[in-house]
Amino acid sequence: MTALKQSAGHAGSRILAYGAARGENVVTNDDIVGPINSSDEWIRQRTGLVERRRAGADVQAVDLAEQAAKEAIERAGIRPDQIGAVLVSTISNTVQTPSLAALLTDRVGASPAPAYDISAACAGFTYGVAQADSFIRSGLAEYVLVVGAEKLSDYAKPTDRTISFLLGDGAGAAVLGPSDEAGVSPTVWGSDGSKWDVVGMDSTLGAYRDGAGEVDWPTLRQEGPTVFRWAVWEMAKVAQQAIDAAGITADDLAAFIPHQANIRIIDELAKQLKLPEHVLIARDIVTTGNTSAASIPLAAHALLAEHPDLSGGLALQIGFGAGLVFGAQVVRLP
Repeated sequence: MTALKQSAGHAGSRILAYGAARGENVVTNDDIVGPINSSDEWIRQRTGLVERRRAGADVQAVDLAEQAAKEAIERAGIRPDQIGAVLVSTISNTVQTPSLAALLTDRVGASPAPAYDISAACAGFTYGVAQADSFIRSGLAEYVLVVGAEKLSDYAKPTDRTISFLLGDGAGAAVLGPSDEAGVSPTVWGSDGSKWDVVGMDSTLGAYRDGAGEVDWPTLRQEGPTVFRWAVWEMAKVAQQAIDAAGITADDLAAFIPHQANIRIIDELAKQLKLPEHVLIARDIVTTGNTSAASIPLAAHALLAEHPDLSGGLALQIGFGAGLVFGAQVVRLP
């Protein structure tokens, strides 16, 4: 029997560089509290947000993705045509098909690299990193571009008090490449479809199409208390599992970079994980808002800019959100 040939992979992979893009408009709490009959103090106490970044009407998620991706590619020191795959996590592409990833691949000069979108909401970036790592180790690709890109303001209802005041626009990108040792730990990921409807759209596109003007454009909403409890109690377990799977302890971490959902969730996760004082915690949500799939790479980009001494250190990242879906891994920072 003739044996099939297999690609030769690498011992490991690692993140070589990040790139970032945020909406150009700063939107303060005072700018949005009127329609939800709230206050700056209420938003700060419940979420930690002071402001969020939102893009103008003429900016799409792919535009933000392009800016972030080009920065990551340049900082990684590679040519766009060396990229072997482009993975984009997004829930805010302007069309159901074709993918945002295919358009982005052309814009950054990475064609004919394979490209596809990941629909895993706030866990999407960790899903992308897991796949990129496996591609590089198996020999399927040498370099992989992973992007989280969102324009969530298109799906924010001004009168919604459950999630819309949290939402921001932005894109974060990472280029992963080969490494002589593991720079991405085994990923702990999964889903809980029994809670499928606790975060997501408040209507369907079909209902909007057939509603004859009586059904509003679908926007995001959540069951806040349910999501909070799940994120705090269940995701703390997942985060610890990721630390264990990496073969390290919390003392070995330099940073904790969770999905930027809510400052109270971030702080409670850190408390439950008993993170040492030297571990820096990303709190990009304070000025950027919740950008779903973009939040982890945006937060990592900001943290490294503020603390360049983190370079080469280990970071625990965890994403969780609509689905409900989750993913966590430890990565070596570029």
